[in-house]
Amino acid sequence: MSQSSSHIVLACVLRVMRPLARLLLKNGVTYTAFAQALKPVFLQAAHDELNSLGRPTTDSAVSLLSGVHRRDVRNLTRLAPEEDQTAGREPLSLVSQVVARWLSEPALLDAEGKPRTLERGTAADGFDQLVARVSSDVRPRAVLDELLRLGAVEETSEGVRMLARVFTPRQGLEEMAGLFADNLHDHLAAAGKNLQGEANFLEQSIFVDQLTAESVARLSKVSNQAWRNAFKSVMQEAQARFDEDALKARPEDRTHRARFGAYFYSEDED
Repeated sequence: MSQSSSHIVLACVLRVMRPLARLLLKNGVTYTAFAQALKPVFLQAAHDELNSLGRPTTDSAVSLLSGVHRRDVRNLTRLAPEEDQTAGREPLSLVSQVVARWLSEPALLDAEGKPRTLERGTAADGFDQLVARVSSDVRPRAVLDELLRLGAVEETSEGVRMLARVFTPRQGLEEMAGLFADNLHDHLAAAGKNLQGEANFLEQSIFVDQLTAESVARLSKVSNQAWRNAFKSVMQEAQARFDEDALKARPEDRTHRARFGAYFYSEDED
């Protein structure tokens, strides 16, 4: 006799939760604290599901669907909404856009396709003009200071030189946690919609076992090179789409977002 879909999905999610549970425990978050914090997440999911079905989002309906007690539904839904946790990450978003253009615009790359050292000042293909193309509301010096703080660039007598081939903040748990949440959320969202038959997003991987540590190291190196190649082509197209839509599309039509990523993982099976 086949298992019900609820048992299959629960078993799947519990497997996904194993590394997340270890992450929580390593950072002092207990099961009790996590379970309490999870209630609003289930309530929001219940609201979204009822809205998608065109059903009233009454306390009874939300409680029945989510399994959260009606008392908690009443109390939690009447609390003042929490401050947007993404608001404080706007500077990180801005510098990411600057680096994305730096890594994708041909005029900012050398003959080998690597990011050039960019002059400060009024140079047409300089750092200040690069920042101005992304935003005219933020001073180039402020963006440079943030990139220096994150360890992504260094300032030399020739100009600003990028230190990391692909931008990843090297300082601050908050910045790294933000990227972790964004990447994992969208990966799980794509996989979840595929599992439910609601979409057909790209969500594939290559798996191999019975390897030596040396072979894993070699595979990691090849995977990193594959990501660099994919990053360059997809980023160039993403930048072209963004620029064209900003120029030609109506603001009310520019409502979609997209994310493309890759990952590599290995461990000792024993």
